[in-house]
Formats: sequence, structure tokens, C-alpha cells
Amino acid sequence: MSAHSWDVRRLPSAEGRSFLVTGGNAGIGYFVAEQLAGTGATVILGSRAPAKASAAARSIGGRVPGARVRHVPLDLADPASIVAGVAALRLESLDAVVCNAGVLLDHPPRRETDNGHELMFATNHLGHFALVSWLAPLLAAAPAARVVTVGSLTAKSVTLDLEDLQSLRDYRPKRAYARSKLAQMLFGFELDRRLRAAGASTSSVVTHPGGALDSLTPSRPVRSRTAGELLRGLPAGLLVQGKEAAAWPAVRAVLDPSVRGGQLWGPRVLGLRGRPVPEPVRGDLADTALAAALWAASADLTGLAPAAAGPAGA
Repeated sequence: MSAHSWDVRRLPSAEGRSFLVTGGNAGIGYFVAEQLAGTGATVILGSRAPAKASAAARSIGGRVPGARVRHVPLDLADPASIVAGVAALRLESLDAVVCNAGVLLDHPPRRETDNGHELMFATNHLGHFALVSWLAPLLAAAPAARVVTVGSLTAKSVTLDLEDLQSLRDYRPKRAYARSKLAQMLFGFELDRRLRAAGASTSSVVTHPGGALDSLTPSRPVRSRTAGELLRGLPAGLLVQGKEAAAWPAVRAVLDPSVRGGQLWGPRVLGLRGRPVPEPVRGDLADTALAAALWAASADLTGLAPAAAGPAGA
């Protein structure tokens, strides 16, 4: 299926398959989950907020007749929660994980997890690094599983400081967030290289949503827009889009058999809006030495290696 023939409104059936969406209770992740549920697949929402996840599952069920949606507790900043969340899946195989959940802090002070890691780096990157490691056996048990990493355009505006991954020096929240997303995307590309080298059937694809505004997003029970928001957002609709459309690259990366591991997918129009298309991988995103060094640092910080089936060295 070519980039031109994909119809975002007429998705192929995925009956019998299982997909995990981290942060599937809100924002772009919610719409990824809603759209995937419409294919007949079983969709699991990974969320640290059980009440919000239940509300999201009910919302999806109200829009998708017969939707198979459930949720598991998952806090990516807590290694124990990741292990428990994977066990709670109660699956023999997993066809895709969409690494979407993230934390964005707007103001200082710098915050840390209980393990002493900077919160955004720990959640957005290290948490998904660990999650994919623990999911490795379930992904390997599926015929052609996919790891889909949802990055951000902000990642292209920064460089990664391997000597200060935890933002201990000169902490700037927006830069720390962008660096965490760059790390997450580098992980997605490096993961695919390692999977290919190992001859694995699992592949790794990186996506980004472009520009996504709440004011352009269709209302759902989990988040309603006001008339004022709608009016304020109309001019921006010429350049960006709502979160329903922002979910399209990740959804296509999960479902389209023509998508290949190691690719980057984003919106067609200037990378900001429109149907999903492949993009060239450039700059730091194409730096294999940087990605390998980040991988080594991440494995050291977590004690895990996602291309394997559990703890590093196991």
C-alpha cells in the first residue's frame, strides 16, 4: 500500500491482534487508541491514572460498537509499575506497542523520580526503554510485531548532551523535554538496527504528530473544547491540526504493511498537518554513533536491554 493510497478514514481490519498504547487515556494517545479500536483489534490503554483510563475506555466504547478496550496500570517513571503492567497484560503475544505517553513540565524546579532520574527523561525515554525490554518476549511471539515510538518536532531543535542526560546543569524545562523526545526517537531508530542485526521479526518505527492543538481537536467525554477555543483555533488550522489527525502517523505505523522498520513518519504538509507520509531521517536523528552511546547509557541506567528478553545479560 503506497503513501498515496492510505485512507485515514478507512483502516484495514486488525481482528485478532492486540495493541498497547501508553498514555492512551488522553490527548493524541486517546485518538490512537480510538482509531485502532475501530479495526477490531484489542486495545490496551497503559495509564498511571486508572479513573481516566476507565473514562477513556468508556468513551471509545461509546463511539466504536463492539470495541475491545481495557487498561492496565502503568507509570513509566516507576520501574516496578512497568514490570507489574506487563504482567497485567495477560497476553501470550503482543502485535504492537505505541510508545506515546509523556511528561512535559513548563517551569522549574527540576523534578526527579524516586530513582533519582530527571522526570521527563525518565518517563519519556527511560520508561519506554524499560517497557520495550520487558515486552520483548511478547513482541517476539507475534508474527511481525511493531514498536512505534511517538516523537516530537521539538526534538529537531536540540542536541543531546551525553554528559548531562539528566539535565543536572543549566536545567531548562522546555529544552529538557525536547532532549527527552530526541532520546526517545534515537532509541526507536537504534532499536530497529539492533532488531535487524539479530534477525528479529519485530520492527521499530518512529513517528511524530506534527502540530496538534486542543482547540482543533474533536470533543470527547475525556476532553471537550469550548466554542471560544474553537474560534481561536480556526486560523491555526491552516498550519496545524487537531489531535485526532495528529494520531494518524502512529496509527499507520501500526497497521500499514508497507511501513518499514527504521522509517520516520509524520504529517505531509511541512511536517505539521495532513495525511501521514515517510520523512527523511536527518541530523542527530541519523547519528548512529550518538544513538549507540545513548543506548549504552540507557542500559546502564535501567539495567535493561530492549533487544533482549529482560535484564541486560539475562
